[in-house]
Amino acid sequence: MFKKRIVVVFIFCFLLILFFLIALYYNQIGNREEIVGEKNNYLDLSSFSEICFKSFCFEIEVAQTSEEKKQGLMFREYLPENKGMLFEFNQEGIHSIWMKNTLILLDIIWLDKNLEVVFMKENALPCKSDPCPVYSNLIPAQYVLEVNAGKVKELELEIGDKLQ
Repeated sequence: MFKKRIVVVFIFCFLLILFFLIALYYNQIGNREEIVGEKNNYLDLSSFSEICFKSFCFEIEVAQTSEEKKQGLMFREYLPENKGMLFEFNQEGIHSIWMKNTLILLDIIWLDKNLEVVFMKENALPCKSDPCPVYSNLIPAQYVLEVNAGKVKELELEIGDKLQ
């Protein structure tokens, strides 16, 4: 009888430890996927071809890779009125933009994970030679939208406005 109790307790402890190790394993996998970006906690806008503020819509290019983000709108001489570039980041933070080799005047709009405007820089000047100014948001953002200069004013965008 005593040996049966020991065996039952041993099996119970073994199963408890096994359960704990499995839970720990799956927790570690979840954390690793969030860091790597396979399991994102943000809205993936790469499948969108346009985004709208109020009644005006922009056809967008989405810069997702580090190479696309680095290139941005460099060397473009013209950006149609209804076009823009959206930079997507894995998480909210301070995301700096510079205008190196950008030839057109832009408005830069920072959006949080809920797609609300948290910061704007109107009329960011083109820069052809170093040092170029760096524009940074003061409030954490997850997305940055670059559009033609004057659009923020034309659309009467304000902090707190949301993409539709």
